[in-house]
Amino acid sequence: MSLTMYGVGLDYPDGERTVTALEDVSLRVAPGELLAVTGPSGSGKSSLLAVASGLVRPTRGSISVGDSDVTDMPGRELSALRLTRIGIVFQQPNLVGSLTAAEQLQVTEHMRGRSARKARDRAVQLLATVGLAGKQHRRPHRLSGGERQRVNIARALMGSPEVLLVDEPTSALDRERGARIVELLREVTSHYGIATVLVTHDTRHLSHTDRAVSIVDGRLSDAAPHEG
Repeated sequence: MSLTMYGVGLDYPDGERTVTALEDVSLRVAPGELLAVTGPSGSGKSSLLAVASGLVRPTRGSISVGDSDVTDMPGRELSALRLTRIGIVFQQPNLVGSLTAAEQLQVTEHMRGRSARKARDRAVQLLATVGLAGKQHRRPHRLSGGERQRVNIARALMGSPEVLLVDEPTSALDRERGARIVELLREVTSHYGIATVLVTHDTRHLSHTDRAVSIVDGRLSDAAPHEG
């Protein structure tokens, strides 16, 4: 399923004035496509992810996941959609120190109605998919920064999402590990046919994406420059 945003704007109050975080944002991300959105701090990248995920309602415009218009979807339906059709990879993995890699993925699976055994099997399979085969019993302190980010990605895939929203996954990694993470996102996007939006200020890895746009002052432009 695709992610479509049309004419999306987002305003919020700031004291006595109104700040426009997004203005006339339109884009479509197809199944199996990895779209990078680049821009400096404060450009609107986080706001774009917030409205795409349904965590924040847009002031104007429309947002659809597949054939479902989520713009004015009731809160309970929207929560269910995020649980089953949208995966979110946060900037910081925020793993629970006492849980193993597999347990990080299983902890909320009862909300999806999946049995403990099926959740465990799914977690082990996804950890292998992201390059962590045999490490499902390791706790965060025994994983490198890149490996913790891989757990973060696997966790977002547990619900078999149609849309994957990724927030600055390479910000705490060196160039080599960052490139591997973006390559992994490319692989899982293609393999599972997910519409993926990667938000980043780092243009070094854009060659691993299908398409890139930039955002400045809440407005999208057609292309973002990248380094080889």
